Amino acid sequence: MTERNNNLILVVDDEEDIRELVRYNLNKIGIETSGAVTGEQALELAREEHPALIVLDLMLPGIDGLDVCRILKNDARTEDICIIMLTAKGEEADIVRGLEIGADDYITKPFSPSILTARVKANIRRITGSKGGDGVMEYGDLFIHKGRREVLITGTPVTLTNTEFQILYFLASNPNWVFTRSQIIEAVKGDNYPVTERSVDFQIVGLRKKLGSIGDAIKTVRGVGYRFIELSEN
Repeated sequence: MTERNNNLILVVDDEEDIRELVRYNLNKIGIETSGAVTGEQALELAREEHPALIVLDLMLPGIDGLDVCRILKNDARTEDICIIMLTAKGEEADIVRGLEIGADDYITKPFSPSILTARVKANIRRITGSKGGDGVMEYGDLFIHKGRREVLITGTPVTLTNTEFQILYFLASNPNWVFTRSQIIEAVKGDNYPVTERSVDFQIVGLRKKLGSIGDAIKTVRGVGYRFIELSEN
């Protein structure tokens, strides 16, 4: 398998202005970029360059963005490449479909370059494990230690069930990242608790209550799932 280039992002869009706007803003923060216009070019470059992340338009000449995503996520050589869909198709059904076939995030046009850049940085952080890589995370007053299964708020222990802890740790390890209920189930499977999509909602309600005001960091994304907002954004 080709080694992933954690400082390279592939920008796929048939509109040159959009492609160059994205590349300009990513280059400003020190990230290298390459570009593709068609779905076929995207697949070829993804396999050749193995970028850390792909910013992918859906409406492309030739193979469309949804099929590009599906092909890459079903190929062992490229399944670890993160994909942010950047598209004018912003209906709830479009977002759910994109996430269900393997997209890691979804941004609608028109978009804010600063929001796109923030999402990219959060995803690169997730890919490289720079946040919580040692099993310890701190977000303001919230402290999480994976090895000790410990959660503290302003130094006071919070008692969580194993499932609640796993959900919190998974979401907090990937700040600002939207996850479907099925993705959350996949992340915490193996626990003796029979996790279902309905029980994910139940667990989130209990988790928010136990975390008090910090529970507001766990946001519901209507029609999709949940994400953890870095506390500085609250």
